[in-house]
Amino acid sequence: MRADHSMNWQHFVDLLHWEMASGAVGSSLTRLVMAAILGGLIGLEREFKHRAAGLRTNLFICFGAAMFTLLSERLAGVPSDAARIAAQIIPGIGFIGAGSILHTRGLTTGLTSAATLFVVASVGMAVGGGLYLTAIFATGLILVSLFLLGHVEETFNLKLLMTSYEVTGANVEEISNEVNRVLESHRRLMQNVASGNTGQHVRLQFDVEGCNREQKELLRQLKASTVLLSANSLGRVERE
Repeated sequence: MRADHSMNWQHFVDLLHWEMASGAVGSSLTRLVMAAILGGLIGLEREFKHRAAGLRTNLFICFGAAMFTLLSERLAGVPSDAARIAAQIIPGIGFIGAGSILHTRGLTTGLTSAATLFVVASVGMAVGGGLYLTAIFATGLILVSLFLLGHVEETFNLKLLMTSYEVTGANVEEISNEVNRVLESHRRLMQNVASGNTGQHVRLQFDVEGCNREQKELLRQLKASTVLLSANSLGRVERE
């Protein structure tokens, strides 16, 4: 019994020596580390914007896609099997991406996150297949798109933004009527309205949808109102 155990252990050691000598381990580890780095870079951008699919999610998906691609090459008996196994990554990522899309109050959010997960998986597959330059170029292009295109959309008023505001006044009815009067010219409505009484005045918080130009004009009109005691923007409500 002891001799069998010794033989099994020796067989395992011999397999490790053979794998190390073949150079496959070094190449595989390099690809996995690069996949983790590239996926992590994209995940950091998502983390900075407080997305649910952040650093770890994007890192793991990129790493996993690279791992499955490597395993496809190593374990497939014939080249056609390698492509068939790796192809199963795509529907798997589609399933995860679908889970990141939310439909709330008539709004659809998470589309950018779902699309990001999809392309991050493709980066992992490229790294797993040894296409390092392609993977690095794709990562750079993804980061440029995520960082810059949003600013371009906002600057040129191409995208509707959801912004939160807080106004104060004597009572809720008076404040609501005044805000609705201002919003009438913009053909907008208050959303997610909440109010509170401090004893000295009433605070009313609400969200409004509109492009960047409309939001600036709305804030100017709210501040100029003689009915409202104060009006402030609480910032954008992040959505995709």
